[in-house]
Amino acid sequence: MKIGKDFMEKTKHRHLEQSDQSLGKPQPSLELEYDSAAQLINLPLPQDLQIDSLDISTAIQQRRSIRKYTGGHLSIAELSHLLWCTQGVQKALPSHSLRTVPSAGARHALETWLVINNVSGVQPGLYRFVASKHQLALITHSIDNDIADQVTSYCSNQSFIKTAAVLFIWVAVPYRMSWRYGERAYRYLHLDAGHVCQNLYLAAESIDAGVCAIASYDDDQLNTFLGLDGESAFAIYLATVGHK
Repeated sequence: MKIGKDFMEKTKHRHLEQSDQSLGKPQPSLELEYDSAAQLINLPLPQDLQIDSLDISTAIQQRRSIRKYTGGHLSIAELSHLLWCTQGVQKALPSHSLRTVPSAGARHALETWLVINNVSGVQPGLYRFVASKHQLALITHSIDNDIADQVTSYCSNQSFIKTAAVLFIWVAVPYRMSWRYGERAYRYLHLDAGHVCQNLYLAAESIDAGVCAIASYDDDQLNTFLGLDGESAFAIYLATVGHK
């Protein structure tokens, strides 16, 4: 308990030093680089999606954590819809981007990795969502579901990861936030992760899909698997998606 109390105390406003932004240091990139040689998959554009509308009150009332899925596929349009609702770029500006989710100071310090098990037209594997281009970048294909098996082992062996159509993994890039807010940024990263995941829950209702958020995972194993150093970027939250 002492660690949590220390964190809350030391990230209070009265303890904050000058931020790198106030010191005139250049701001970090608004998006992590990806392998320029990676296979890119164009997702259906948000304005072209044919997704049934759902009253927001109904979506809120129906929302539940769902761990049992039909095993059926998500369409690529449905995946595009979920990505747009959770990290979609509405307007890109030189200093920041405006997106479909709130973020402290519009810093949007989260990136989305995906373990795709069953999406029509997309081979199973590990991907990154390139939000600025609304594309998927392939990291590696899955062989005999090995990626889902590995990630499941890092997440307390929660077997529904393997039966979900997609696993969302949100990755935090702390300096994108701390450049403006110093150490208090670590509070905001976790708040932002909550905003993103709730959008996923609500957006999934409109395609008759269920979501289950996951916070039980081995940080070091998962970060290593994703190729992250655990400091400049680290996994902060996960969620499965599949049809009910």
